[in-house]
Amino acid sequence: MAKEREEVNATTKLTYFLIGAGIGAIVALFFAPKSGRELREDIVDATKKGLDKGKEAVAQLQEKASEYYEITKEKAEKLAEVAKEKTSELAEKTKEKAEELAEKAKEVAAKTTNPISAAIEAGKQAYIEEKRKTEASMITEGRPVYPEEKS
Repeated sequence: MAKEREEVNATTKLTYFLIGAGIGAIVALFFAPKSGRELREDIVDATKKGLDKGKEAVAQLQEKASEYYEITKEKAEKLAEVAKEKTSELAEKTKEKAEELAEKAKEVAAKTTNPISAAIEAGKQAYIEEKRKTEASMITEGRPVYPEEKS
């Protein structure tokens, strides 16, 4: 940043110097003891020189601007690439954490569901066994037999 400021300051100083030199040359021409024709030729020459120097200054400014543009573009591309990489890394980490949490949730759900279903199954088995015992005792003890009525 400091180097860029120094370059901008140097370019600005150069531009002001050239403008000042052009103005100084024109003022010097007006105070020089010359004829009208010579003075006009000198003014035309000084104007051409001033325009040429102005064009040079503009060319230098354009060159510096394009350099700054390229540098800024490269830095922006690098920053975008780093941001993209970081985003990808964070997305991957988030995906991994989500998968871990989903797996843990499945395990917890399985542990929670199994005791309940096991208790229900145990209750069913106990009922079936008790029913079989009752049926078996009825068979072994016998049922009361009532005589059939004949009509």
